[in-house]
Amino acid sequence: MDRAVIRATALACLLAAAPFGAAAHQLTVFASVDCEAVTVEAKFSNGNAVQRADVRVLDGQNALLQTLPIGKDGTLAVPLESVDHAGGLVIEVDTGSHDNYWIVTPDDISKSCQS
Repeated sequence: MDRAVIRATALACLLAAAPFGAAAHQLTVFASVDCEAVTVEAKFSNGNAVQRADVRVLDGQNALLQTLPIGKDGTLAVPLESVDHAGGLVIEVDTGSHDNYWIVTPDDISKSCQS
């Protein structure tokens, strides 16, 4: 078989498999809010909880408010009283090789405090 054909075939196989490899390590971030705290959850697409990551809490203008470590169970509670949340919050989770974020709007926070 011609070397060019072998190289083209190998490249085509690699390119076809690349999206599956990337999807296998996707990071999913979710944040819920009650009237006292924002609870952050981070998991990989296979369902495994993130065990090591920095969680950055930013205000609505993307100014950094806090950086905290995630718990071994892939969760973190950020007390609302510890951050200026009037303009909403951006929660970023960074494992060092994967990152993602969740936006908590002022409306999310106000709705959680209506009871």
